[in-house]
Amino acid sequence: MSVSTHVLDSVLGRPAAGMVVQLFAGSSLVAEGVTDADGRFRLADHETGTGPHRVVFATGPWFAEQGRETFYPTVSLDFTVVDGAAHHHVPLLLAPFAFSTYRGS
Repeated sequence: MSVSTHVLDSVLGRPAAGMVVQLFAGSSLVAEGVTDADGRFRLADHETGTGPHRVVFATGPWFAEQGRETFYPTVSLDFTVVDGAAHHHVPLLLAPFAFSTYRGS
């Protein structure tokens, strides 16, 4: 299984570069890193198993570094892995007081 993300600042219309992102399988941290200049991060290229997973975005510190206020200090997205061989893309469209997501490809 592989897991990737792409974070976009929907207010500025730009990638959210430099945001800390974590991937959990159940309660175990399996990956952590920072989005690149294009707002992307590949969280896992290895088997993490099926079942519950969570991607946590450190939105509060990211907005604070820019001198911007946010209502959400973190965004936590839970999803279920059914097919351990499938790619899972979990994008985040972000604004200071709103966010949305979808299952990407």
